[in-house]
This record gives sequence, structure tokens and C-alpha cells, in this order.
Amino acid sequence: MSDNMENKNSSAASGEQQYSLNDDRRVKVLSPGAMVTKRFLRNRIAVVGLAILAFMFVFSFIGGLVTPYKEDQQFYRTDYQNKEYAGVVKNVDFRFTPADGQSFPSTVQAQMVIAVQRGENTFSYHEDSYKLYKEGEDFYRITDLNDNTLAIAYKDIVNSSIEGTDLSFDFKYNALKAYTNKQTTFTADGKSYAIDDIGVVTADGEEVAFVNRYVVQAILPDIFLSRAFREELIAELEKGATEFTFTDTDGETHDYIVEYKPDVKNWIIRQETATRVYDSYAFPSAKHWLGTDRNGMDMLTRLMYGGRVSLVIGFIVEAISTILGIIMGGIAGYFGKWVDNLIMRIVDIFYCIPSMPIIIILGAAMDAMSVDPTLRMVYLMLILGFLGWPGMARLIRGQILSLREQEFMAATEAGGISVSRRIFKHLVPNVIPQIIVSVTMGIGGTIITEASLSFLGLGVKFPFASWGNIINDVNNTYVLQNFWFIWIPAGTLLLLTVLAFNLVGDGLRDAFDPKMKR
Repeated sequence: MSDNMENKNSSAASGEQQYSLNDDRRVKVLSPGAMVTKRFLRNRIAVVGLAILAFMFVFSFIGGLVTPYKEDQQFYRTDYQNKEYAGVVKNVDFRFTPADGQSFPSTVQAQMVIAVQRGENTFSYHEDSYKLYKEGEDFYRITDLNDNTLAIAYKDIVNSSIEGTDLSFDFKYNALKAYTNKQTTFTADGKSYAIDDIGVVTADGEEVAFVNRYVVQAILPDIFLSRAFREELIAELEKGATEFTFTDTDGETHDYIVEYKPDVKNWIIRQETATRVYDSYAFPSAKHWLGTDRNGMDMLTRLMYGGRVSLVIGFIVEAISTILGIIMGGIAGYFGKWVDNLIMRIVDIFYCIPSMPIIIILGAAMDAMSVDPTLRMVYLMLILGFLGWPGMARLIRGQILSLREQEFMAATEAGGISVSRRIFKHLVPNVIPQIIVSVTMGIGGTIITEASLSFLGLGVKFPFASWGNIINDVNNTYVLQNFWFIWIPAGTLLLLTVLAFNLVGDGLRDAFDPKMKR
């Protein structure tokens, strides 16, 4: 007793401080979560992966909110293109117009041409006979033996000067007869007309038609070519011009390019027109930092929304697989015996299913049925999640088999805790570290699978963007070689995201179980 008192007195004399267990300066003991976090943060490569993932989430989810453009917003530009406007041919062959209520087939037309070449006034075809009356230069009237007019044959063309007006047979016949015979007036359909030496037909001082040997036809049916246009164009063609300028009645001047095709002996008239088209494959600029895609959409915005879709699909698919895997694996590991055998045989069956061919077939079927893009994305997540649970089930089952015989499980059984609570409140929480690692690394694989399907055109569909269907443009070798901004950014983001998930997964595995460090 005296010795203890002496020791205390000597300690007090020497100035030594005594600490209790409740002292603020005691050694701190880290919680399991804090220890895992500390080990994880010491892994610089895993921290880099975590930083990349943080950037991807900010880029995809926040970037899509701050970008001034929408996911499916299309941009346009004005292109000037030389489009075919009209075709011109100088008529050297006979053309035919049947009389009202009559028919004059092509076989009979051919016999008529032969008769003209032979200088004959009659011709026959099968049992029918026909008469030829020369009404003017290169102008004939064909009748039957009773002098009933069947058709007219001509090389000069009668064109209407009034848009949307069709000329009657009687008008064409009398106009051509007057023109080829150098007459100045004629009567048709009970009305009198005047015709000058260049073939312009007027009625009461207003132009109604004109006659010439050239056939000038507009390419589009809604375009009407005026006589002034035709005459100026024909005058330029006869000079051998390759360009033509015409000022219309509104005072607007239009430029045309004349192209002669000697193989068919006609002219193609092209007009430079302003066309509003998608601003496809525009190179990076101040307006579009990463250019535009083939649909004229901003690439940077599409990448943001594409990252959102790819990440959401990855997480939801893994969530579905994990939930199914925990339920099936937990039941198999806890009960064992025939329950374990049954569930493991089901797992074996799922492992034997050729997942990729089935997904491709289902994707093609949804294409054939034109499934809505939103509904298609839901189906894709459900299919991938349902096909991906066996791996998680095996992992959970293996871990629970090693845990169910331990003392704490005997205590739960002795305490009368229900089976479901033993599995999901006591066993499953003990395998959460393995679940976290598996899910983290599985998300990267799911993103790759979705990207592959979208690249093949079987995954996410327009107008939704994903990194996979963005890269789909490299199916075109021209795009692959000339427009790097279409596929390199999306490929880089996809590579970095999957790599980051793998790095974080490795880091978590080492943090949860330091013995696995290599």
C-alpha cells in the first residue's frame, strides 16, 4: 500500500498526466464505413475513376439542363443547288392528237408515217383503211374512208398561253392549218382568232396560244412556262448558249444553265435555287462546339442526353438484375437442398440462353412492329435486366452458404426471427460489399451492351440519343474518314465511363477486402 502511494506521489512529482478512457485525447477507432472510405481514397487510380464518373454525371444530367438546345432540335441551312427546271427538244417527228371521241393507236400512227414517207394518200392496217389529207407543211389530217376525221399529225406544237387552260382538238387543228398555210385568221369552237407569222394566236387583242417547233416542258407539273420564256430560251439555244438569263413579269431575274445532251438530242435547263436543308455534318463552330450530326442536331447536346440515357439504362438494368439475384440467390443459399438445386438449375438454363441473338431477334421484331421509342427503351431495360440476374444470384448464394452456419445466424434462429428477416435483414447485409463491387463493375458491361445494340440499330431509337446510336454514323466510311467529331467524342465518353466504373469497382473491392490487394 505504501509502495503504491509512493508511486503516485513520484508520478505527481514528475508532472506526468494521467488519461481516462473518456478523455478527448484518446485514440480514435474508425468505423467500418470510414475505414473502407479511407482505403478507397488511398487508391489514386480508383479516385481518378470516381472523378471521371462525377464528371460524366454532371455532363449528362446537369449539362442537359443548361444547354440552350433540345435533344431533338434540328438546325437548317440554305443551299444553292442547280436543279433541273425544264427540258427542251426540237420536234422532228410527227405527233398525233385524236379527234374528240376517236382513238388512234400507235400501230396505226406508224403506218401513217410510212405512208407519208412513200408519198401515198391512203394506207391500211389489218382490215381498216385510212385517208391522208395534207393540210399544210408537215401537217396532215387522217380520216376513214367516209372522210370522218380520226386524228391530226403535226410537227409544230400548239401551246396554251394561259396557265391551266387545255386547248380543244378543233382549236389545235384550225390553228395549225392557219399557221402552216400563212393565214392571219381562223375560226375554232365558234370563235374567231388572229395568228401572226411567228405563230402567236390572239383573241380580242389578248394572247391565248402560240405555235413553234420546239417542245419546252417544265420538270415539275406546278410550273407554267410563259411564251416569253420559251421564245427567249429557244433563241438562246439556237445560238448555242450554255447560260440563259430571264426576267419575269414581276421583275425578278433568274439565271439558268443550259446543258445539251447529244445522245438524246435534247437540252436540260437547270436553275439555281435556294433550298432549305438540314445543317448536316457542320464542322465545330462557336454555335455548335462539336458540330452537328446527319440530322442537323447539335452534337454536344446529343452527347449530354445520350450519356443520360446510357447511364440510366445501366443503373436500371443492374437494379433489376440485382434485385432478382438477391431474392433467388438468398433463397437458394439459405434453404439449400432441393430448393438450392432447383434454383441453380434455373440459373444454368439462363446461362445456356444465347442472350445476344435473342436480344437481336426481339429488336428486329420491335422494328417490324414500329414500337414507340419510349416503350422500346423500357422493353430493352427489362430484357437486359431479366437476362442478367443469374450471375448475381450465384454470387449471393455462394456468400450466404458460408455465412448461414455462423454463430449470429444460430442466434437469430434461437431468437425466433422469421426466415425472410434472417435472409434479408441479417444475411444479405453481410454480402453488401460484394454486391456493391459486382454492381459497380456490371454497370459498365451493361452500358457496353446497350451501346452495341444501339450501334446495330436494335437499341435506343431516334429521337432519343445514346452514345451507341450516335456512333452508328460510322457505318458510313465517308463519315468515318471525314467527320471525326461525329464518333470520336461519343466513343471517348463511352470508353472513359466504362473504364471509370471498372476502376471504381476494383477500388471498392480492395477497400472492402484489403487481402485481395495484389
